[in-house]
Amino acid sequence: MAEITTDNNNRKGTRCKKNNPRVDMTPMVDLGFLLITFFMLSTTLMQPKTMDLIMPHNDGDPSPLKASNAMTLLLGDHNRIAWYEGLPDNPSVQYTSYGQRNGIGNIIRRKRAEILQRTGKNQLMVLIKADQHASYKNIVDIMDEMLINKVESYTLADMTAQEHTYLTNRPVAVNH
Repeated sequence: MAEITTDNNNRKGTRCKKNNPRVDMTPMVDLGFLLITFFMLSTTLMQPKTMDLIMPHNDGDPSPLKASNAMTLLLGDHNRIAWYEGLPDNPSVQYTSYGQRNGIGNIIRRKRAEILQRTGKNQLMVLIKADQHASYKNIVDIMDEMLINKVESYTLADMTAQEHTYLTNRPVAVNH
């Protein structure tokens, strides 16, 4: 590690030269390159996780939506999900969870298949409405379900007071 050079010419009456201590820096350089390699590798492996979201233009009138192709999902606190099909005039509200069996994914697949069979096109439009107590994770989970089930048209919208009562009158979901 450290190398000391000495002068072996010891003559009487002459002064000895001072030792020149020198530190070998090779291990420090190796450590530096290892650290640089580690951090470069770890930053390239950690890619950002983003989701593409296409927003409509603000110009022009919105296109009309068929009630038979519409589905509304209401997200609340404690993993509550209420959903209904069609217009919000007099909906038949049903409740589900994020579970694998009989969860929201199965409901979306069933509705999408029904529309595909009827029209031959993927025209399902999902309105996602979350109240102020819904968790960010639940919104991301629903958007993941849209991606998994190939729902091309969905939007995030504000919840009405009537829709908010659908969530508050329902017990807490058990499984997530």
